[in-house]
Amino acid sequence: MATLFTKIINGDIPGRFVWKDPDVVAFLTIEPLRDGHTLVVPRAEVDRWTDADPDLLARLTAVSAAVGSAQMEAFGAARAGLTVMGFDVDHLHLHVWPVNSMADYDFTTVERHPDPAVLDANAEKLRAALRAAGHGESVPNS
Repeated sequence: MATLFTKIINGDIPGRFVWKDPDVVAFLTIEPLRDGHTLVVPRAEVDRWTDADPDLLARLTAVSAAVGSAQMEAFGAARAGLTVMGFDVDHLHLHVWPVNSMADYDFTTVERHPDPAVLDANAEKLRAALRAAGHGESVPNS
């Protein structure tokens, strides 16, 4: 059975994509810690990061770095946070979000019901920053 993320990747469930390439996609989470909080996900259904091929892990990390740099630019953050969790969806994914302090790592503070218009605006802001950084070939229009 397809995971929730596979359904998003396949277009069965809507997603706010900011990156698409043959192996990896990135889309905004619906429960963000901060504006621009993004999930970087392999197209392949891999459950645990420890089961992923090293080349796939390297690709996920490279995309996460590009997204994190764009987040710092777009949202004026000092750093980009990165973590692998995986208990909520059994499909490997990296969380990348703009951070300014350790308080920004508290996952108990996620916004449970963000305004869809704000999410849409944040996705476009991040897409624009990724394009400006030279990643236009991997940035979808919406």
